[in-house]
Amino acid sequence: MNRITAFNSPLLLGFDHFEQLLDRVAKTANDGYPPYNIERVSENGLRITLAVAGFAREDLQISAEDNQLIVRGRQAEDDARNYVHRGIAARQFQRSFVLAEGIEISGASLDNGLLHIDLLRPQPEAVSRIIEIAAGLPKSGSDGGNNGGGDGKLPVTDDRRARVEES
Repeated sequence: MNRITAFNSPLLLGFDHFEQLLDRVAKTANDGYPPYNIERVSENGLRITLAVAGFAREDLQISAEDNQLIVRGRQAEDDARNYVHRGIAARQFQRSFVLAEGIEISGASLDNGLLHIDLLRPQPEAVSRIIEIAAGLPKSGSDGGNNGGGDGKLPVTDDRRARVEES
């Protein structure tokens, strides 16, 4: 059965990966442990802070897999201690964050039971292009005749180069 999504409009070409990201976000929702904050630390910087009281650096692992930041924590059992009451959670956890394309993990630190993970979003350079229009019917090629040539590519010129040549 096909489901209707927000991205099924014929005007939204090539946005299938957004739908997949939304599905991934919905699947990674978990019980809320450990609690976390996300703050903007600069124009292009973010910081994720997780409350991981009782976890040492050796107990934590941070990895980036397929545009996902994954933080895992597992404490070693200490059988030498005899607890009368144990109210501080010592359970293992996995917390996932879906990252946008281009987000870089610039560092991580552990301070007073708070794990800080710094993220950086580099600003992409804006590029303008001029697409040439060929005369006549498209030639049939390996792609079924959907372009001006048989190589599967449209003739495209870089606007910056075109401006230099016009000067």
